[in-house]
Amino acid sequence: MENVRIRAFQPQDAPWLVERHGTLYARDEGFDDSLAPLVARFLDGFIADHDPSCERGWIAEAEGQRLGSIFCVKLDAQTAKLRLFLLVPEARGLGLGKRLLGTCMGFAKAAGYQQMQLWTHESHKAACALYRSTGWQLVDSKPVHSFGVDLVEQSWKIRL
Repeated sequence: MENVRIRAFQPQDAPWLVERHGTLYARDEGFDDSLAPLVARFLDGFIADHDPSCERGWIAEAEGQRLGSIFCVKLDAQTAKLRLFLLVPEARGLGLGKRLLGTCMGFAKAAGYQQMQLWTHESHKAACALYRSTGWQLVDSKPVHSFGVDLVEQSWKIRL
């Protein structure tokens, strides 16, 4: 996959993100149909209310095809939250996740955040390995029943 660029999220990317989250998580992890509306609500709020000085989203794209996303949103004055980190299967294992994560973390640091947090599931082994390799620390892990399946929910953080 050549000429992959990371560009700013645009409102017209929202339907693609909602669909990809719903479809991929249902197919790969057995999630029910409650995830896509949650993603849609987040994106609606982000589009309507985000502060571009301290909150941004990015889309990875090649040859007009969207490949992934990542978002940085304000949790509080010192803390940013990483949201909607996704790569389509054909874009995984090529270093694009590391590029997206670096873009997001670099923005958070430049925006003045002192730390970042994220929430994920233990089943996302590649993402968790990436977080660990870039200095993130697992701070909480607990079994939950979400999106119609049993999961192990994880919280991670990093000082910037």
